[in-house]
Amino acid sequence: MIRPALASLALAFPLAAEAQERTPSHCIALAEGPERVMSAAFGDPLAEDRVRIRYVHHATFLIETAGGLVAATDYTGMLGQRDVVPVVATMNNAHSTHWTDFPDPRIAHVLPGWQEGGRAEHHLDLGEMLVRNVPTDVRSRWGEGVRKDGNSIFVFEVAGLCIGHLGHLHHEPDAGQYAALGRLDVLMVPVDGGYTVNLETMQAVVRRLRSSVVLPMHWFSGRSLEMFLSNMQAEFEVVRLEGAELELSLASLPRRPTIMVLDPAWVD
Repeated sequence: MIRPALASLALAFPLAAEAQERTPSHCIALAEGPERVMSAAFGDPLAEDRVRIRYVHHATFLIETAGGLVAATDYTGMLGQRDVVPVVATMNNAHSTHWTDFPDPRIAHVLPGWQEGGRAEHHLDLGEMLVRNVPTDVRSRWGEGVRKDGNSIFVFEVAGLCIGHLGHLHHEPDAGQYAALGRLDVLMVPVDGGYTVNLETMQAVVRRLRSSVVLPMHWFSGRSLEMFLSNMQAEFEVVRLEGAELELSLASLPRRPTIMVLDPAWVD
């Protein structure tokens, strides 16, 4: 059974991490600042207006704030050899590669994106970061029927940015779900081409949300990734960062919507 960890946050991060004030989000328009993407090193100090994103594996990203708060998406219990303990871990259960029944007990906030017999609802305000979810349906594990609200799109509001993680999305969001998401500056999208939604549908989602930065995830051999990039390059800039991490701020978002390809790497 999924259970929130009860251990003290002080085991992993200074108490000040949750005491930071969050920069209000302005997720309704592209920033007009200069185009800048900073190289990064996980755990290094960050400027107050910046956030660091590391692609770890499959659908797991680490989102790190200036105050030392770390959130892990679609957390499976594995982040690498370094003893990284996120403050927040979100999970989805469409497949076992997106969750764990045994999260690290030091994690203060474990947020499952589904709820048996109901609907998961999260609105976690940590001061420096706000984490909320928008539930979506998933196909049943045996391919027949639909599990209502079996997945969640998680949104992280931090450093003035809205960062969205689509999870194991099985259908295009409806009008109400798009409205609940709002403007997403950064979007993490599965581009496997079939385990989630097909590429045509995913491309439609990306075009509709038109985020400033799009981070592909959930790709395997790379073939579906290359097809996604090829199909989107007329409308989005494509940048291959040749690393696992990047730093972003509201002022440094690219003027033209950009797909940034990160190479996943464990935290060692």
